[in-house]
Amino acid sequence: MKKLLALVSLAALVMPLTAPAADVTVTAANVIPGPNADLITGVAGATITAGQIVYLDSTSNTWKLADADASAVTSGSGGALGLAAGGAAAGQSFVVVLSDDNLTVGGTLVMTAPIYVLSGTAGGIAPLADLAAGDYPVVLLIARSSTKAVFKPLRGPVVVSS
Repeated sequence: MKKLLALVSLAALVMPLTAPAADVTVTAANVIPGPNADLITGVAGATITAGQIVYLDSTSNTWKLADADASAVTSGSGGALGLAAGGAAAGQSFVVVLSDDNLTVGGTLVMTAPIYVLSGTAGGIAPLADLAAGDYPVVLLIARSSTKAVFKPLRGPVVVSS
């Protein structure tokens, strides 16, 4: 975790911030956890698609779509945060990736801006440049290639200010 934090800090210093870009477009059928992925089974509290970012709602003990700009709870602060490895309707079981050093994301990642964060769109993965005032910052992944990434959610301590 210390290495990941150091890498994120270094990347933030040396990489210029660019204009906001679109969230990663994920093809659910192409999301593939790596062989060393930390996986658990959970119950969906909403309709979830493979590749979406989810948080554990401690009130209902179900997984729901994470959202960087809705609240501290929906950004996963104080609870588990993961990536759906499969889809589910509310009440169904599905597999959640808690961390993975070789995740096939199911979308195209940009190597010139390899840090991705929790999006302000529920369940989405956004480029670092998309962090905005009022967001609860969560670094989700760092690209290893245009299709693979290290997935280890790292929550920021505060809301992004302007």
